[in-house]
Amino acid sequence: MTDEANEESVASYYDTAIFEAELKRLTRDCPVERAITLRWLERLAPANAEVAEIGVGGGVYSEYLARRGCRLRLADVSARLLDASVARLRAAGLGGSIAGISRESATRLDSLPAGAFDTVLMLGPLYHLCAVQARRAAVAEAARILKPGGLLFAAGINRLSYLRDFLRLFPHVVLDRRAFHEQYLRDGNLDPEHAPPIGFAHLYTWAEFRALFEPEFEEVALTGVESFSTSWQAVLNDLPSAEAEGWLDLIEQTGQTAEGLGVSDHFLYVGRKSAK
Repeated sequence: MTDEANEESVASYYDTAIFEAELKRLTRDCPVERAITLRWLERLAPANAEVAEIGVGGGVYSEYLARRGCRLRLADVSARLLDASVARLRAAGLGGSIAGISRESATRLDSLPAGAFDTVLMLGPLYHLCAVQARRAAVAEAARILKPGGLLFAAGINRLSYLRDFLRLFPHVVLDRRAFHEQYLRDGNLDPEHAPPIGFAHLYTWAEFRALFEPEFEEVALTGVESFSTSWQAVLNDLPSAEAEGWLDLIEQTGQTAEGLGVSDHFLYVGRKSAK
């Protein structure tokens, strides 16, 4: 499949199959993913900054950054998610924070100028780039549009999460999938035939994810977002805020260990572009 066909498949996946779920996912199903990512943004992303958000999801992080005075350039392959994020910002009275909107791939950010942004978010595009050349192109584009010393926040999905969910949902099909699983453990690539909920995707080992950024970025942090809470994170929705924060402290502390990285669904990388 060509890069263009894969891009359209991913766009269709978000525009149709999971559009409604994506709008609710971080609030309803993944409060730990949301909270830990927001902690790192609060800690490191500058306020009143120029931000490029590549892959906007349901607009949760767009709204957070807009409330901190940031000017946002929003880019995504999904037209519906772009529209929903814009509508969310306008409904919150934050429409003035939108500096531009473009439907384009993380691998070709033609509308975004070089050296223009203090912060770049790629909290989704790297899930769906099956070719190593495409993943490297996305990282190179992030580096190109960042100012010297600017920060990249990027997310990847743990390769073992697919196998965990497959065991839970289809425990009696493992022998039929033996050849595919051997291939998957080698290259990390999924497709709509074998993983229709996510379609074309690339899932990472944490060492592979870390190495992806080495040529262009100095690592600031690499963490396993959910750590030990992966399958139970929705429990936090029902806890008093003080107890939820206590658990988040433990999740964040353990997420930066090899063990926490290993059991997390998502990896979060924060890197700084060279100031040279």
